[in-house]
Amino acid sequence: MTHDHPHSHDHDTSHTHHPAWKHDGVRVVPGNQLDGNVPSTPGMDRKAAINFARVGAQKLWAGTVTIHPDAKTGAHHHGPLESVIYVVRGRARMRWGEHLEFTAEAGPGDFIYVPPYVPHQEINASATEVLECVLCRSDGQAVAVNLDIEPVEKPEQVLWVDPTHPTGGV
Repeated sequence: MTHDHPHSHDHDTSHTHHPAWKHDGVRVVPGNQLDGNVPSTPGMDRKAAINFARVGAQKLWAGTVTIHPDAKTGAHHHGPLESVIYVVRGRARMRWGEHLEFTAEAGPGDFIYVPPYVPHQEINASATEVLECVLCRSDGQAVAVNLDIEPVEKPEQVLWVDPTHPTGGV
């Protein structure tokens, strides 16, 4: 289609430039500049990378957690927040349920999803190697509700069931 009449609008897009984007656009947080000033648990080192204080994030928290060999959290949940844990190194064991009666393990490259309000416990399954994870939560607030749960002795192993592993995979 050709236009025989002159354009009545301007093709100069410089007016759409948002001056604050230079400093308030994409942000890179170097791995050696994470904020260790976050609530921690003995045997675990948490560091914040992305949160409101660091970058102005309104709906996300992301950071790292290093769990020492044989260390574990107490039973807790994160209120209405969803959490995703990505295992970078080591072996993670998760327990969850009203009595932490379910368990599953994850290794490097695996993702773990924790829905809102699910009582759970993170465990380093190795007695000798550190467990290194990246953690993301669906809100900038660090919600953690500690629970007084009497765990069952032998949790039931739960295999991941998804379209790729319809009969379950470990």
